[in-house]
Amino acid sequence: LVGFVFQSFHLLPALTAEENVMLPLELAGRAEARRPARDALDAVGLAHRLRHYPKHLSGGEQQRVALARAFAPRPRLVLADEPTGNLDAVTGHQVIELMFELNAERGTTLLLVTHDEEIAARCSRRLRMHAGSLQEMR
Repeated sequence: LVGFVFQSFHLLPALTAEENVMLPLELAGRAEARRPARDALDAVGLAHRLRHYPKHLSGGEQQRVALARAFAPRPRLVLADEPTGNLDAVTGHQVIELMFELNAERGTTLLLVTHDEEIAARCSRRLRMHAGSLQEMR
């Protein structure tokens, strides 16, 4: 399994936070999706927002739902594309802290794309795309 965290959240507007997190679990064939979805939302501090639709959530809350959705199936790899790009600095910092916490707790490989040098500096390995090729950063 692979989890995804997008810059623009990509939550399904007709589904609640809980249903958005349940969806990849159900698609993966999990017989019981509700409990792991609730646990994942609790882990990102949104246990009290289970039944809220994306339009009723702030940008930071939407991105935390997206984190819960990515990590709930316990994937081996999470791909994150500019996960703080649509957030203000304070909320972005909170979201990135949460992402690194979940990453460490679950032992997931995290492939993170960012233009933020501070975030990149926290990664164990850094590559830079330059003129169409990847270069190792030291």
